[in-house]
Amino acid sequence: MKWIKGLLINFQFFTSIPVPIELPMDKDHLEKAIKTFPLLGLIQGGIYAFLFFAIIHWTPFSVLTAAMVLWLAGIITTGGIHLDGWMDTSDAFFSYRDREKRLEIMKDPRTGAFGVLSVIVLLAAKFFFMNEIAQQALPATYLFIVTIPFFSKMVMGVLLLKVKAAKKEGLGTLFKNASNKRTLVIYPIYIILLAAAGIVFNQLLFGMIVFMIVSTLFLFILSKKIISWFGGMTGDVLGASVEGMELVLWMTLWLLHYFAMG
Repeated sequence: MKWIKGLLINFQFFTSIPVPIELPMDKDHLEKAIKTFPLLGLIQGGIYAFLFFAIIHWTPFSVLTAAMVLWLAGIITTGGIHLDGWMDTSDAFFSYRDREKRLEIMKDPRTGAFGVLSVIVLLAAKFFFMNEIAQQALPATYLFIVTIPFFSKMVMGVLLLKVKAAKKEGLGTLFKNASNKRTLVIYPIYIILLAAAGIVFNQLLFGMIVFMIVSTLFLFILSKKIISWFGGMTGDVLGASVEGMELVLWMTLWLLHYFAMG
């Protein structure tokens, strides 16, 4: 029951899907929420893949329409929470100021020019990759789409727990303080189950290995850079990391269609 409540907490915090009940916010339930970050990603990915499949196969609309629906689904289901983090982090990063000033900039509710430009580039790049993928979609494509938010949410969980916090308050710190040394033990089990699925669905195995390698490299590089750029993790940086990871995985899936799935 605590696992279900933890997952519902994630829906309340990280999606626009309504969960009209009051949930406990103690450390035990928040820790379960961290453990179910990847499950939230799978559910989100399932929604994206279903809509993408439905437009392509069950409607007379073009693949461009399918790409647009997929693109919008990622924005609408999350309520733009990670995009907000992307914009705030971009404003801070491109200010080229010291760490303390960058943290101050992230607290500012106003969005600067760098935040606007960076989100335009992000969303345009995502749409480009999605449209290209839609034109070459294969049966395995839909399964890969399911796993993109899975990996991004897993990276979010690892960064949250393994990178020190830059400040003592905020959403990221709230979740981080609820964790313990055993919180991430479940993540390798998720990976093993995903690898097993890749073996069952033969077309998935190579792609899943590529996704795992790309996610691991992204995680390793970003965990070092976050300390250098911001002095530690914040909620905004965490949101930006999710968006960045998903963009990299969409690009990876695009390249797989050209060089490995054709």
